[in-house]
Amino acid sequence: MIRLGVNVDHVATVRQARRTVEPDPVAAALLAELAGADQITIHLREDRRHIQDRDLQVLRQTVRTQLNLEMALNEEIVRIALETGPEQCTLVPEKREEVTTEGGLDVAGLQSKLTPAVTCLKQAGIRVSLFVDPEAELMKACADSGADAVELHTGAYANARGEKAVEAELDKLRKASAAAAGVGLKVFAGHGLNYVNTPPVVAIPQVEEVNIGHSIISRAVLVGLERAVREMKALLEN
Repeated sequence: MIRLGVNVDHVATVRQARRTVEPDPVAAALLAELAGADQITIHLREDRRHIQDRDLQVLRQTVRTQLNLEMALNEEIVRIALETGPEQCTLVPEKREEVTTEGGLDVAGLQSKLTPAVTCLKQAGIRVSLFVDPEAELMKACADSGADAVELHTGAYANARGEKAVEAELDKLRKASAAAAGVGLKVFAGHGLNYVNTPPVVAIPQVEEVNIGHSIISRAVLVGLERAVREMKALLEN
């Protein structure tokens, strides 16, 4: 069974647009879990543009499935993760000027900082995943860092247009998934996945988990959050 992580960042984005108290991502997480989400995902960015420290603290106390904290390789955020103790941390690249996360971690270039951070998080009992581009040759470096899993960046696949381009990106995902599993890493996927393009990704044998935010929250605006999560969960089950 493919696990569904529901990212509630965009609920916080709406709240922060008015600097008010609603909508509350904590309430959204509760509804997502009631609808069948296997995991709640949030990204505590350095600039706190959506999720706030309070959100993380309350979610840690209220989430009943598991909490996946997306985070930059930043000393302050690593310290917060260690203090909070989510079940999983996903290390992602982060730029202040980007609208959303663009591209995967430069694993080779960051190895001297990455490995100590991964070790520290794992010693605290936190599972560690690395958000990386679907390049098979990266997977050994990911495993060498001590990480438990990789989350393959599906943005290029989601943005591909035309049958040949889509198939080429799917082939990269397949090869990267096989390479990751071959060096002992669990395989997750996320970024740009929606109700149309997700099935071919979860058909890849090694993929165990997807993390989806924008598409589910967008659908929830029209049909309600519980229905939006149930529809995605049903799609994964089928």
